Amino acid sequence: MSTITPQILLKAYAAGIFPMAESADDNALYWIEPEERGVFPLDAFHIPRSLRKRLRRKPFEIRINTAFSQVIDACAAKTSDRRTTWINGRIRALYGQLHKMGCCHTVECWQADHLVGGLYGVRIGAAFFGESMFSRATDASKLALVHLVARLNAGGFTLLDAQFMTPHLARFGARPVGREDYRKMLDAAIDHDADFFAFKEDADPQRVLALATGIH
Repeated sequence: MSTITPQILLKAYAAGIFPMAESADDNALYWIEPEERGVFPLDAFHIPRSLRKRLRRKPFEIRINTAFSQVIDACAAKTSDRRTTWINGRIRALYGQLHKMGCCHTVECWQADHLVGGLYGVRIGAAFFGESMFSRATDASKLALVHLVARLNAGGFTLLDAQFMTPHLARFGARPVGREDYRKMLDAAIDHDADFFAFKEDADPQRVLALATGIH
C-alpha cells in the first residue's frame, strides 16, 4: 500500500488530481483526474427562489471548523438515499491532518446545538475543492453550500471545484469544464492568495445572498 502524506495530497490537488476509495470498507486509495470537472462559477452561482426564502428565515446557526470529525463522519455515513460511501479510514485520517494544518475546512449548520448539515473541502491559494456534504434537516446542505460561496467571494477566491457534475449541482449553476481548461483555471487560482476567514458566520442573510450571487 503506497504512503500518501498530507503534503503529497496538497501537491496532487495543485496538479488537478484527488484520491478516492472504492468503498468505506476498502482501505486502498486511487488517484482521479476526470476528463471533465464540475465547477461553480463564483460570479454566477444560482440560488432557487424557495431556497432564498429559506435563507432569509435563518433556520440554522452557521459555524466554521468547529466539528470536523463530526462532519466527515456524517458525510461517510450510509443513509436511505446513500447506500454506499467512498470515505474510508485513510481518507478520514488524511483530511483530518489537513484540517489541523489549516488546509481543510468545514461549513456547518447547527440547530439547537445539533449538527444537522454541512460540508468539507480543501483550500489552496484562491481555490477551494469541495469534497462532500450531508444533510439531516431540510435544506441544510444546500444552505451550507450557499454560505460557502458567500465566504469564498468575500475572501477573493476564484475557483470552486465540485469535482464531478451532477444534475443536483447543475441546479446551482455548476458547469462542466474540460481537463485543459480546468488546469488553466486551477493554475491561476493557486497562484493567488485568498482569505477563507474574511466573512463572518453570523452575517445578515441579505449580505450572504448578495455575496453568494456575486453582487459585491
